[in-house]
Amino acid sequence: MAAPEEQALVYDEKREKVRKYQILNRYARKGQTVLVGSSLMEFFPIHELQQTLKRQVCVYNRGIAGYVTAELLASMEACIFELEPSKIFINIGTNDISATDYRLENLVANYDEILTRIGDRLPDCRVYVMAYYPVNAKAEFPLVPRGWMDEVFQRRTNEAIREANEAIERLAAKHGYAYIDVNEGLADSEGNLKEEFGIDGVHMFANAYAVILENLQKYL
Repeated sequence: MAAPEEQALVYDEKREKVRKYQILNRYARKGQTVLVGSSLMEFFPIHELQQTLKRQVCVYNRGIAGYVTAELLASMEACIFELEPSKIFINIGTNDISATDYRLENLVANYDEILTRIGDRLPDCRVYVMAYYPVNAKAEFPLVPRGWMDEVFQRRTNEAIREANEAIERLAAKHGYAYIDVNEGLADSEGNLKEEFGIDGVHMFANAYAVILENLQKYL
């Protein structure tokens, strides 16, 4: 568990990113595509990866590392509404799963409120609720000391992720939104994130995101 001063620093970094997004939004084109979520979205290098695509789209990435559903609820103006998007790709909730007080019903309740607010404010927006990515708690990752992620993997298991995916798929259907699973090619034969894709078993290198982008193209 992080010390209070470390927790405060993380919070300040998140708040600073929201402020930066508020300023960036003044120069953004309205009605484009927005990516929103936590670190797995923020670290998606979509602007570089799509340079090789024949068809490129205008995408604004508003992911914030460390975010949970409650934090996105508190910053939807900067992360979504100020951009008035025509499409939203959302991947939020994996940090909820990692929390010591995690309860699936709380994640779903917050996610439900997020989708409700989007529906109220952006009734014509196409929303894509993305499946959570697999993790790998078994492999050795040279960039991360062994044991660094052990506490996270106590709760953030592929079983918990599958359960959450089933819940948000039902939630997307409730709101009339598309649930999309763009994970094909990410997992090994045991259902774990492929070792060559993982930085620490959760976060991913660009080779993984290249697979994700290929799977996403038909939705962009």
